[in-house]
Amino acid sequence: MRFPEFAENIGWGRENLGEIASFFNGRAYKQEELLANGKYRVLRVGNFFTNNEWYYSDLELDENKYCENGDLLYAWSASFGPHLWNGEKIIFHYHIWKIKNKKGIDKLFLYNLLDYETSRIKAQSLNGFALMHVTKGAIESWKIAVPESEKEQQKISSCLFSLDDIITAHSQKLELLKDHKKGLMQNLFPQENERIPKFRFPEFCNDKEWEEKTLGQLLEFKNGINAEKEQYGTGIKFINVLDILQNDFITYDKIIGSVDVDEETIAKFSVNYGDVLFQRSSETQEEAGSANVYLDSKQIATFGGFVIRGRKVGEYDPMFLNKLLKSRSVRDRIISKSAGSTRFNIGQEILSSIVIFLPMLNEQQKIASCLSSLDDLITAQTEKIEQLKAHKKGLMQGLFPKLTDEA
Repeated sequence: MRFPEFAENIGWGRENLGEIASFFNGRAYKQEELLANGKYRVLRVGNFFTNNEWYYSDLELDENKYCENGDLLYAWSASFGPHLWNGEKIIFHYHIWKIKNKKGIDKLFLYNLLDYETSRIKAQSLNGFALMHVTKGAIESWKIAVPESEKEQQKISSCLFSLDDIITAHSQKLELLKDHKKGLMQNLFPQENERIPKFRFPEFCNDKEWEEKTLGQLLEFKNGINAEKEQYGTGIKFINVLDILQNDFITYDKIIGSVDVDEETIAKFSVNYGDVLFQRSSETQEEAGSANVYLDSKQIATFGGFVIRGRKVGEYDPMFLNKLLKSRSVRDRIISKSAGSTRFNIGQEILSSIVIFLPMLNEQQKIASCLSSLDDLITAQTEKIEQLKAHKKGLMQGLFPKLTDEA
């Protein structure tokens, strides 16, 4: 795919990456050289992502050991890919290259070219897991294709950066929706030592305080099946740890595993709409006692690693209870009761003693409807971002020729 104004231009040239760009390693620091405070921040690979902790240095180095606002960088160890630095003058670590584009090569085009080539190579290398690091000699020898016209390079970069801006805007909207949900969750459910929430829908403002109950009063206990590995198969679905942890709620189509068991076992250990499932043991305290509600009409069997609480019809709305059990105040109560050092456990007696507060059923349904509508918006926004990312991937495949293609 080529923009119309360049359709008649000559084909793209084939070159080694080292012929169009120069690569400069950062500095390898000794631990004692990394300071808590200093003149320059030291950029490490983790700082590109989630690590907000910075080291500092007072060292005065060769100019190629620093990067400044707008410089093109490339992380070559552990996490691969190009980055455009946006900030003050800093020192960059050895696991990062600074890249200087040579005459005739647009820097932003080079960034997008590196982004495309890195993604392509990762996809060919077991999704990137086989690559532990890329050597300077290896990346300089990458065969790449480049249009001779800088205007065409700039047009491609402008197109891709415009799409990046759209993805960023939608990602920011997604984060705002998630923050809004977090705020609602804090205000729609009573906090510690409170019997009514901070926010109540107008039609319920004059209603009585929420009723105090323990989970043991509200729910029934039963264990799941203890399936052996040889029973894992293509039979009836069963719920495992990932189903509880990775989903906001569980439906039949979200369940990962299945198990081959007889009809008697299915009847005895089946899970029905509205049943509550807990993970009662985990290596982390935060995950111990994680809860989810099954919200589907199809019956399934469950693995024995969980306690299942069968619902008592009419006492709670399953969607509401699902949200309540994920609220911070209830989660804190459960987490505080977990016991263990290397593995945290929540016993049946502990779970049954956890105190919750319930409004009348119609208020439960109103709260559940509100939060579910917001969940739908979050899901739709997430899907939109994934569609935009897929569109960008396809666009890059069309805008950059493979080495076997004619440009």
